[in-house]
Amino acid sequence: MLSGLMNLLRACFLPRSDRHVHTSSENGGRQDGLLWYKDSGQHFNGEFSMAVVQANNLLEDQSQLESGCLSLHESGPYGTFVGVYDGHGGPETSRYINDHLFQHLKRFTSEQQGMSADVICKAYQATEDGFLSLVTKQWPMKPQIAAVGSCCLVGVICNGTLYVANLGDSRAVLGRAVKATGEVLAIQLSAEHNVCIESVRREMQSLHPDDSQIVVLKHNVWRVKGLIQISRSIGDVYLKKAEFNREPLYPKFRLREPFRKPILSADPSISMHELQPHDQFVIFASDGLWEHLSNQEAVNIVQNHPRSGSAKRLVKTALQEAAKKREMRYSDLKKIDRGVRRHFHDDITVIVVFLDSNLMSRASSAKGPNLSIRGGGVNFPPNILAPCATPTEPGGT
Repeated sequence: MLSGLMNLLRACFLPRSDRHVHTSSENGGRQDGLLWYKDSGQHFNGEFSMAVVQANNLLEDQSQLESGCLSLHESGPYGTFVGVYDGHGGPETSRYINDHLFQHLKRFTSEQQGMSADVICKAYQATEDGFLSLVTKQWPMKPQIAAVGSCCLVGVICNGTLYVANLGDSRAVLGRAVKATGEVLAIQLSAEHNVCIESVRREMQSLHPDDSQIVVLKHNVWRVKGLIQISRSIGDVYLKKAEFNREPLYPKFRLREPFRKPILSADPSISMHELQPHDQFVIFASDGLWEHLSNQEAVNIVQNHPRSGSAKRLVKTALQEAAKKREMRYSDLKKIDRGVRRHFHDDITVIVVFLDSNLMSRASSAKGPNLSIRGGGVNFPPNILAPCATPTEPGGT
């Protein structure tokens, strides 16, 4: 058994021409093997740092930072938009969100002449509706797209207010300075929708009182219908529309009993925070980071080091923890190629947004340059359906 594992790892350690080559892309990010990063950049309200490490054969995490005008009109409002989209079952949904959500947000901001929780909610719903239309169109040729979905974490900074919206189990954590002690306190801003949390299980049970199997403990992990850990997402149409929970969808995704109402929801949890001068930064990250670091550990790492490279530092710390859990060296983990790497850790996306109180105090009508950047990875042609998830984790996050 051990020799078999060593042979598998040895095969993964074969040299690849691009494995440790640093390359720059047109948006200023850099690639180092499976790690993409942008150490530092300037957004409307301060500095930022981004990093993505790929574990899946096809990168399922997508992310973006948009800064400048948040509507279709030059009059604004102006601010910063952050999105982290942790896909599962394939990259289609997270890619779709990356291409459409911010555009919907700009449209609704223009229509309502300002930013609000309602604008963000409408942008989520329009994105969900658009992806459902795509699944409906592609179902005859590519039915497995019905089992692809994504978590969706968004932060919008506008007029001194931070809006945080979430579906699934990505997380936004604020670092807030405590004057009396000099410490920086971690404050979680996002609500999570993972049935490993007891309150989320209770919510699902209250929404589906007639279904004793709505949440099932399977392989020691709580899952909705024994299939998926999250209770809210974009996509996952097979658990929202009964007409997509049938052949030719793979049997492992099909439920024995037909359902009359959606099992998963696309209604985001949205909170608003009036930012204070002692609010230092916000870490937006997919659950791949939080599997290995607590909120306070992550905040301490950002606080105790230079701003530049903050996101990359968080990703590397998580990878070192992943290696330690498997009793291997970080240097050896780095040699494992995508696909096999997923046995050791998930795709991880981190965006650290620093808050400059001098910039925050500007009116949202004050104009700034538009910036648009997407988290990178190993590039593939669009519209490639990922290999099917393993039977124990279909659509898991």
